Formats: sequence, C-alpha cells, structure tokens
Amino acid sequence: MTAGDGHSVEDAAAAGLARVRAASPVPLAPLVLALAAAVGAYWLSTTVFPYHSSNHDEAVYLQQAAMLLEGRLFLRPPVDGAFQPWFFVESERGLYAKYSPVTAGVYALGELAGSYRYALAAVAAANTGLLYGVAREAFDHRTGVLAAAALLTAPLFVVQSGVFLPYAPTTMLNLAFALAYFRAERTGSVRWAAAAGAAVGLAFFSRPYTAVLFATPFVAHAVWTLREPLRAFARERAVAERARRRVATAALGLAGVAVTLGYNAVVTGDPFVFPYQAFAPRDGLGFGHREILGYERDYDVELALRANARVVRQFVTQWAPFGALGVPLAAVGATARRRDWRWQQAVLAGVAVSVVVGNVYFWGNLNVLGDLEDPTDGLISTLGPYYHYDLLVPTSAFAAAGLVAAVDRVRRVLDGRVTGRRARVVAVVGLLAASAPLGGAAAAGAEYPVSVNDAVTDQYEAAYEPFEPRPPADSVVFLPDQYGDWLNHPFQHLRNDPGFDGRAVYALEDHQLEVVDAYPGREYYRYVYRGVWSPFVGDPVDPHLQRVHAVRGEAVTVDTEMGLPSWTELVTLTVTVGDERVNYVVDDAGGRERAAVDVVVRDGRVRLAGDVTPTGEPSLAVEDGDSVTVDALVDGGYGAGFQYSVRFPVDETDDGYRTVTPYRGLCTDLQTCDGGAAYVPGVGPEGSFLNVSVRAA
Repeated sequence: MTAGDGHSVEDAAAAGLARVRAASPVPLAPLVLALAAAVGAYWLSTTVFPYHSSNHDEAVYLQQAAMLLEGRLFLRPPVDGAFQPWFFVESERGLYAKYSPVTAGVYALGELAGSYRYALAAVAAANTGLLYGVAREAFDHRTGVLAAAALLTAPLFVVQSGVFLPYAPTTMLNLAFALAYFRAERTGSVRWAAAAGAAVGLAFFSRPYTAVLFATPFVAHAVWTLREPLRAFARERAVAERARRRVATAALGLAGVAVTLGYNAVVTGDPFVFPYQAFAPRDGLGFGHREILGYERDYDVELALRANARVVRQFVTQWAPFGALGVPLAAVGATARRRDWRWQQAVLAGVAVSVVVGNVYFWGNLNVLGDLEDPTDGLISTLGPYYHYDLLVPTSAFAAAGLVAAVDRVRRVLDGRVTGRRARVVAVVGLLAASAPLGGAAAAGAEYPVSVNDAVTDQYEAAYEPFEPRPPADSVVFLPDQYGDWLNHPFQHLRNDPGFDGRAVYALEDHQLEVVDAYPGREYYRYVYRGVWSPFVGDPVDPHLQRVHAVRGEAVTVDTEMGLPSWTELVTLTVTVGDERVNYVVDDAGGRERAAVDVVVRDGRVRLAGDVTPTGEPSLAVEDGDSVTVDALVDGGYGAGFQYSVRFPVDETDDGYRTVTPYRGLCTDLQTCDGGAAYVPGVGPEGSFLNVSVRAA
C-alpha cells in the first residue's frame, strides 16, 4: 500500500514519528515510561492503599501537608491530650511533627492540584524521568531508557510509589541533584551547578542522612577534581571555571543546610536539635543504647551488621529491579564496562556503596525487620527495605547497562554471519526471550507485597465501614487508644483538619467530657470494634459507631438492659470505682430472658437499682473525675459464660453531676477483653444484647 507520492504508508508514518521526535526536546520513550509510572502510582494508591498502609507515618506527612496548606507549623488543639496526632511533639507553641516539612510540602502541592494522590503520581513520573536523564548522562540514551524501564519493574519502587512516605520524594530530589551535577560537568554551566546545590540542599532538609549518603560519592568527585584549580589558585590567584561550579553547588547546598537549621530553631528552639531528636533523643544515628516510646535496644556493631545484611539480602532477592535478577544483571553491567568506566559511572557505583555502608549506622534498619529470623515479619515484608530506596538508582542504571551489553554481545556474534535485517530479527527475538524471565522475576517480587497490602486494605475497609461514604456531619467521634494516647495510630484514615473544625472531629475517648465542653453544638459518637485489631492476620473487626449523649443534673442514671441466654444460671455484677468495688446479683437470673439495671450516681455515691440485690455494701463513693465500671458475669455453670461491661466518666458540677452514654463491652474471649470486646449490635452469643441510655434528674 502506498501514499499518493509513491512512498509507502509505513515510510510516511516513520517520517512523521521522526518529526515528532525532532520537535520534542525530550525523547518519546522516557515520556511514555514516566506516564506509565504516574498512572501506576495513582492506581496503586487508590486501589491497594485507599486507607493508607500499615506504616502510620503516612498520617504524619498528610497531617503536616494539611497544616502547610493553612500556613501552620504548629497544631493548637482545643483540649490538651485529646487531639495529639501520631509522632507529633508537644511544645509551648503547640504540636509539631517530628519530620521535616519538605515531603509534606510535596504532598500539599498535589492537594493544590486537586488531590494529595496526584503528588504520588507526579513523584513516580519525576523519578522515572530523572533516572533516565541520570543514566543517559552516565551511559547513553539506550541505557537511560532501559534504566527507566528497569525502575518500573522494581517492587520497592512499585509499592513505595503508592504510599505517602518520604523515601520516593527524597530520591526525586537526589536524582535532580545527580542530573544537574552531571550536566554541569558536561556543559561547564554554573547554572546547572547551582541547581545541583539547590536540589541537594532541599534533599538535606527533607532527610539529612539520606542526602548525605547519596551525595558522598559526588562530593568525593568534586574534591578530587578541584586539585588542579586549587594549584592554579595557589600559583596565579585565579579561580578556575571548575572551582566556580563547585562554589555554586556548595553555596546552594549549604543554604539548604542553613534552612534546615533555621527550621530546627523555629520548632525545637535549638538549631542543632532536629524535631525527631526532640521527640525521642535516643532515636537516631549511632551505636549503643537506642530508644523510642518505651521500645529500646542495644544496637551494637554485630547486631547492626546482621540486621543490615538481612535488609540488603531482602533488597537483592525480592525488591530490586527485575526482582531477584536485577542485582546479578547490574553486576554484569558493571563488569562489562570495567575497562572503560566513566567517572559518572564510578560515582553511581559509589552511591551503592555509601547507601549500604552508611545504613549500618542507623538502627531503623533493625526496626523494619521485626523478627530477624522471620522474613515475613516487620514492615519490610509489605513496604520493602525503604531506607535503602536510593539503591534503586545505581541498580537500575547498571542493570540497564547489563542489558545493553548483552544485546551488543549478541550483535557482535551475529555480525558477519547474517544479514542486517536478519540480525535485527534475531536481536528482537532474543530480547523477547529475555523479557520472559526478567518480567517473571519482577512480577514474582511484586506479587507478594501487593497481595499482602491488598489483604490489609480489605481489613481496613471493613474497619472504616461506619465512615463511608462520609463521616457524620457536624460530629465529634471518640476513638479508642489502641496503641497509646495518639490519634492516627492506627486510625490514620481518621484525621482532623488543622483547625479541628472539620465535618467530623476525632478525639481520644479518655477526654470525653472536656471535648464535649469544647464542642457543645455537635453530635457525639463513639467508634468501637469487636475482634482483634491485627490487619495482617485473622478476620476483620466488626466496627460500630455508637451514638453518645451528654447529660448533667442533680443525679445521673445509666439505664442498662442486658440479654440473658436460656442456659443462664447466675449473674453477678461488680461495680468498680478506682480500687474500690461492691457486688450484686440479678434476682432469679435462671428464669429471665433479660435484666434491667439502673446505675445511679447521686449525693457522692454510686449504686445499682432494678432487678438486682446487693451482696454486701450497696454503694461506693464517687469523686470528680472518677470512672465508673459495671461488669456483669453471666454464668451458665461448668465454665460456660461471658461478661457484659458498662463504663462511663463522672464529673461534678455546680448543681450535681454530668456524664455521657457509657462504653459497652461484651467479653467472650479473654484475648479481646482488653481491647476488642466492644459490644456491637447483632454480634455475640445467642440471646445476648446490651442496651444503655443515660438520663439526668
């Protein structure tokens, strides 16, 4: 088939494509790969991580991003202790995050564009395009394209591109630094050198140690190449062009350091105290005793080497480009060029060394592992060795060089034996044959973490069902303190606006009455669940959003109605206030289907009334700020039975008392009695139910 001028349609299409390439300053292939990375990151974030991952640091960065959008560095909650987010530090000026605001700023830009998740797509695309540029500078165009493609196959890149953590954004800044540095050296441009300094300075502000490890080989190169200019300066008092570039890079880089220290001074009060140090002074770099939030270890050199060897092994066998084949292929690429290495390639190889060696000094690599002997334990099993994220740069580049070396080797073997057209056909067939094991290794590496994270999301989806499609309007929701006095840990999907004035306001349950005072015009709810909160194993929890009412009066009464199964023989009730308790029994429990009990607080005492009889002293003293608990043990004999619980706070007022609708518990399994035994309507033994309401006299 031919076109009107006698040329084939194929020739016309090829000519058109050539014109498109000529008109574009950036080759088409990297753009396509960057677009694929962006689409993949957005898809993963919305399908596999719609409620975020098991790393609750995501909530820290998103909370911080929301603060930046409102021009805030500090949170000032209306009630002390009720609203502290995970990994935020208390100070006289308010609460501030233990992390630098750079990553949060990147995510804030995504929200300005329409969604925080847009930032994930942009970062993934930027990392892909920048890696192409870096590999092209260090090798050539073909290697750059293959390096970008290799990055897309890395399970570590795939998983981290879908979550709001700092590792991919910081690598984006490091790659920008590397590309600018390489171009400055190739072109002699002081502007590119300044851009390199700005990028590395911003990377330092984001994650100082990560930036230092990445930049160390570049700094070594810069110092080495300054020998001649320094000699010339000593002889002629003239600064060489190379020295000017170094000054530009160093000046902008040090400006980033200065900004970092200035930020420290603003939030912690000391330029040399980083926020993470203010949060946990013994959580940081170095060997010896390390500690954070009550968790402590003696991180000696032997343990550091064992832990990091395990982390690197995980990277090599599962998380690298092309899965387990990536690092061997990178080794091929490195050895194939050992006789004619360019300095750029040596610098990239140096990045691999500095990242691996430098991370031995950081105990975080122990903490990502969980049990050292169990490869499926710890955050590394689902999110990868993320402190080694920068290893993706040299590994992808040298794996691409290995592929190019293999193709060139095949061409040399075929050269002179077959015609040019046949050689191209054979080369294409060879590449297709090689793509099968490479793609299979990459898919095998990504399949496990993606499937595990998808299973975790199924658990989250069940847990957050009461908040879909939106939480109750104009509400306050009290949350359980699953892991201590923190919000967003683990419930990072339930975050407050920086002004604590959103559609729903989330507060810790231990401060109910103070929060009611702070939000007198809202409706109140209590989020509870039944089951074991363990998203990695077991069944999803059964959640419930319980309506809560606040009352005050001369006396307050909690009306309780409990279901009694047909096998019930005896029901004993225990009222507890502090360390004191009194006991009751339900009258004629064996012949009842239900029992009605009133818990009455009046005249400084609490007692029970209704279908019950005291077995001793009938009441207990109640003081301001006390919590009253009533436990009802339903006994069927022969060890069978379960326990109802009702718990509510009591405050004294000028005219009596005030309280809120109690927490309801139903304990049938000792494993869940302390945290997952909330009563959920319709869930429990046959014949069981627990209704409560609160009223004031």
